[in-house]
Amino acid sequence: MKSEIGRRTLMGAAMAALPLLGAKAQPGGTMRWVVPYAAGGGADVLARLIAQRLGERLGQAIVIDNRAGGATAIGAQNVATAAPDGLTVLTADNGTLVFNTALFKKLAYDPVKDFRPVGLMGRFNLVLCAKPGSPIADAKGFRTAAQEKPGALVYASAGIGSPHHLSMARLAKEAKLELTHAPYRGAAPALNDLVAGTVDVMAVDLAAGGEYVRGRQIKPLAVMSLQRLPELPDVPTVIEALELPKFEAYAWQGMVLPKATPDAATKRLSDALYAVLQDEEMARKIKAIGIEPMPGLPEQFEALLASERAIWVPLIRELGITID
Repeated sequence: MKSEIGRRTLMGAAMAALPLLGAKAQPGGTMRWVVPYAAGGGADVLARLIAQRLGERLGQAIVIDNRAGGATAIGAQNVATAAPDGLTVLTADNGTLVFNTALFKKLAYDPVKDFRPVGLMGRFNLVLCAKPGSPIADAKGFRTAAQEKPGALVYASAGIGSPHHLSMARLAKEAKLELTHAPYRGAAPALNDLVAGTVDVMAVDLAAGGEYVRGRQIKPLAVMSLQRLPELPDVPTVIEALELPKFEAYAWQGMVLPKATPDAATKRLSDALYAVLQDEEMARKIKAIGIEPMPGLPEQFEALLASERAIWVPLIRELGITID
């Protein structure tokens, strides 16, 4: 998930993690947490927030290792080939475990065979937004504008194959609309151009663009969740506004281990992660950076993966979207 969070929030999270990163490792050894995105984005800040409390609970030092690139494939391959000793974990998202299966003709890792789920961590809700000053007032107006001039509306995304891109591609398909895609290198530059009015619309994740949405610097037209969001109670769902049954799109992140990691090590880490995410203070901190806490045990993670793969892999292949 490519997103940028405010400098103050990032500095607070990074400073909070410093005592942990300098802590003395216990006999279990220092844990290396690979984040397949650059420092400063939502994935990085979420990992650092959780790592501090997780390390305290486990009695281990945890070091964040940012390995960005390849639509998360670089970081994923690094963990897939790591020793299965419970000391190397990966932040894995829709892209890592679902989208990349269809986006890449040749993938350097196997999303199914190379990892075992530890637990879910966070959900990045998406909101369909229009540029400021746009004549589009609501989701129905968006649909009408797209129908009147097929291909004229331009939507930004954080890059080809990102949740921002694929959610809009799915919306266009189900609503029978022709839209033009403008991929960017990350959510921040895409958002900048949306705010500047260079592009017409975007599926905005609240970790990257929550301040713009809440401040109405951009126009929220519809949320892509099944239900309205508590922080945007006046914004309808896509299901309500466009009458698209069961339409749902969001980004999520979880933690995985190399596939051969022993059951005992996996359970120890899974139980600790779940407990950390159930903590009310931790939940407040995660919500403060625009992410919805999503605690989930391995079996819940597996169920989500099965559901997501059934929806997105055929869709990506049908639309012919590729990265390599």
